Amino acid sequence: MAFGKDIAIDLGTTMVRVYTRGKGIVISEPTVVAMDRASGKLLKVGTEAESMLGRAPGNIAPIRPIRGGVISDYEMTEQTLRELLRKVGSLNLFKPRLLISVPSGISEVEERAVIDAGISAGARKVYLTEAVLAAAGGAGLDITPPEGHMVIDIGGGTTDTAVLSLSGIVQASSIKVGGDAFNDAIIRYVKKKHNILIGERSAEELKIDLGTVFPTDDTTTVEVKGRCLLTGLPRSFTITGEELREAFEEPCERILEEIQSVLEQTPPELVADVSNNGIILTGGGSLLRGMDKLISIRTEISTSLAANPASCVALGCGKSLVNLNEMSDGVINLARKRQGY
Repeated sequence: MAFGKDIAIDLGTTMVRVYTRGKGIVISEPTVVAMDRASGKLLKVGTEAESMLGRAPGNIAPIRPIRGGVISDYEMTEQTLRELLRKVGSLNLFKPRLLISVPSGISEVEERAVIDAGISAGARKVYLTEAVLAAAGGAGLDITPPEGHMVIDIGGGTTDTAVLSLSGIVQASSIKVGGDAFNDAIIRYVKKKHNILIGERSAEELKIDLGTVFPTDDTTTVEVKGRCLLTGLPRSFTITGEELREAFEEPCERILEEIQSVLEQTPPELVADVSNNGIILTGGGSLLRGMDKLISIRTEISTSLAANPASCVALGCGKSLVNLNEMSDGVINLARKRQGY
């Protein structure tokens, strides 16, 4: 019998979602923390910390502890997990068991960092699951039959592409291209074309309000304010969706190349299944306008968005909590295990 709560965590680059048995997703906040530079003390977590990005004084450092789907700041990740467990009331006499999603391309060292951070934060045991498997469960796919399904999870820091069958991964790839890469592309484009520097938050807002990766007749423009690189003074300009589509060409091409690579390495019988079943998109990055159309045209396979794509990984992890007793805790190096190394 398991004592304490069983908790699933989608520890994403841009968002962290916490799922508890019986309640569903109870926390959904940005993966940002604010710390005091002098003492190293954690000041704020989530939405409040994100509001400080680009606006904090010198003594406060807003930090993203997860980069490219893996831990970049161990201490801050541990404190973030501890705060999340406190918020869901799990730091009591009986320590909880955690199920945490990770990218399919994670290394053994990176796995160990996730597990150690969870244990240090107050968990009794930490289990890992590949994000793309969880995304399939959250999207409502039945991957237990011997039939191929393709899932593409476009998160904040990574894009995981996988062909699934018999409850496992047949072929997969994970690249460090996601929502953050599209933000960076906007910043570079505006800097190069308009000689204006804008911040990460402004780029994110532009992506949400106007971003598209597929040609459209929409002529809507948005006014943007930033700092002129020639004068150093504030300056505003207007930008169109077509300009953003131009800015997005490079990250889009990298994602499309990776999808093609996975399909090329997949057994032909499963490729035929994928062609019949279509491709399912999950993750917040898949909400970018026209992403499903772009992938559908390039692959010649019907592509559709999952219901509530941004929460699919967290929901899938939550569904897997009932199977924790059959899972192995600790480092299992998922990618190597799958390939038989």
